[in-house]
Amino acid sequence: MGLTLDYYNNKLAQPPTLNKEITPLQLAYGHEVVVGIFDTGIWPESASFQDGCGMKPVPSSWKGICEEGEEFDPSVACSRKLIGARYYLQGFEHTYGRITNSNHERNEYKSARDFIGHGTHTASIASGSIVKNASFFDFGHGIARGGAPMSRIAVYKVCWNQDSEGKCMEEDILAAFDDALHDGVNVISASFGGIPPLSPFFASSADIGSFHASQLGINVIFSAGNDGPSPSLVSNVAPWSLSVAASSIDRTFPTQLLIDYFFSITGQSFNSKQIKAILDDGISYFDNGICKARNWNNKTASGKLILCFSTIGPVTIGSATIAALLANASGLIFAEAMTQQIPDVDIIPTIRVNIDQGTEILDYIGLSQKKPKVEVTPSKTKIGQSPAPTIAYFSSRGPSSLAPDILKPDITAPGINILGAWPPHTPPTLLPIDRRSISWNFQSGTSMSCPHVSGVVALLKSAHPTWSQAAIQSAISTTAYTRDTTQDDILDGWSMKVADPFDIGFGHIDPLKAMDPGLVYDMSIRDYVIFLCSIGYHKAQIRNMLLIPPNLNINCPKESMNNYAHLNLPSITVSNLDSQITIKRTLRYVGRGIGVYFASVTKPDGVDVIVWPRVLIFSNHCKERSYYITVTPSKHSSGRYDFGEIVWKDKEHRVRSPLIICVNNKRVDVVDGDNFTVHSNI
Repeated sequence: MGLTLDYYNNKLAQPPTLNKEITPLQLAYGHEVVVGIFDTGIWPESASFQDGCGMKPVPSSWKGICEEGEEFDPSVACSRKLIGARYYLQGFEHTYGRITNSNHERNEYKSARDFIGHGTHTASIASGSIVKNASFFDFGHGIARGGAPMSRIAVYKVCWNQDSEGKCMEEDILAAFDDALHDGVNVISASFGGIPPLSPFFASSADIGSFHASQLGINVIFSAGNDGPSPSLVSNVAPWSLSVAASSIDRTFPTQLLIDYFFSITGQSFNSKQIKAILDDGISYFDNGICKARNWNNKTASGKLILCFSTIGPVTIGSATIAALLANASGLIFAEAMTQQIPDVDIIPTIRVNIDQGTEILDYIGLSQKKPKVEVTPSKTKIGQSPAPTIAYFSSRGPSSLAPDILKPDITAPGINILGAWPPHTPPTLLPIDRRSISWNFQSGTSMSCPHVSGVVALLKSAHPTWSQAAIQSAISTTAYTRDTTQDDILDGWSMKVADPFDIGFGHIDPLKAMDPGLVYDMSIRDYVIFLCSIGYHKAQIRNMLLIPPNLNINCPKESMNNYAHLNLPSITVSNLDSQITIKRTLRYVGRGIGVYFASVTKPDGVDVIVWPRVLIFSNHCKERSYYITVTPSKHSSGRYDFGEIVWKDKEHRVRSPLIICVNNKRVDVVDGDNFTVHSNI
């Protein structure tokens, strides 16, 4: 890939440091933490990226630059908020050819400036400044702020516009990691990934770069992917990084359809105006009722609101809106599965209803003597009227096909209809015919959930500057919650069954509890060396992957081979249990005074579980304690995973570890994969 580890070693002597002398308010907002955004660039003029009140000078540890480029003047674009900006073209242009712009049409900016909006959006979620009166055409109106609004932003443009999608190439990603680690970022947020089966660890630039980052105490947060709900398609599964699933928030946009003043149906939409039209079905305008542009019969639908079904064709919402626009319809009613009923920003007014509602409308059209009239009211923003969170149907699920004994995804965070900053020169739908100019846009995807976690990590870095990368991952994971706003179990938004760890990871992120987790599962570089041994790397290969320290013991213990259940992860996963196994875990006390923790166990079906000791006592003089989990199969091979948990509790803390067992399940071989895509615009 054109990079060597010597290049890292020559540039890096010590991990980036944080100033410990900061005020509580600054600490709460991520002051002095630098968040590296690996994405499509940034729109620096956005209100989200202006200097916040009380923001101090750029940290002295910062070594990065603001790189000049097309329509990107560093003296204007960069500030105390946006302190770094770089862009990487070599890999993209090698694959797709040189970027060219004509006088009439721009395809990209050959600079860190964002062309398609994705990077601007994710950066504002992670680290955006506090901005009043943010909204998308008055939807979601309120105060916008990133997860760590006083943190600094450094942008690394590694993804480029290719047919309105962000394409991110391996060599560009690795070059960005190289620069980011040298520059002094504290957190890296990367909303991209590939579709499994993927390359083995370290054939991927994301795995290599994030491994190097972990050795320097830098947390890397990835999106889990938008390839759900099928199992085993989760991406970014290395143990030294976080993979984030997407879930809903309790905000909806109900839109009422009044048909013939006889009955009404409520759907979901971002419709900002009153619409009066004639109601008609798709079969009148599209061959076989398949609402696609190529099926249009050249009949105009002017003044009509067309009803289309996702199941006829099938057809996607994107294809249906383009087809309805081509037919000159006043709008579209799109019937789809209830679990997919997520409003999106569309080129024409589009109201999403479920299949039952769509069928009711279709039956009424068929029984009417003449075409019904329909009146659509402007959509409203409602909060707190629906249970949340639920796991998004598109969010990629585990288990990992590459490393099934490592729980992925790790965590879930908001990823549906997230309002974020947007370049005013970029249409909200990315369609050239869309002439609207906006400063805020709604997006859905694990690309949006990823920077939520990145912002929380920045807060933890600010509050606990001495914590390791693994300790911060543990704090986020073990404090996650698994109950929704009604205090029921969080549901899988596709099946509407209770979400399991392969849907949700540890659960939904809880920033306040992560600040004070009580106990953490910590790891060192030596632990990752043992992991590399267990997946077949030999001494010379491991030596070449290490940055620091040069005298580290890299001899592989014999017992590590083909078994990494003993890696001190916060979860316990055994994907191939054929006999009794005893697993060791070590907890580190991050509280004050004396801590006494008691264990409780929920056994997975079909196994016996013994945890010993059942009580752990910590003090300032004895901050680490180990415990052992003995798991014994009590049934014949089932070929499926069963779920339990181990919880350590004191009076204030609840440290929860999922326990995931499959009796006699076999591993899955994987094959090589290539490029990455950004995880939004599902």
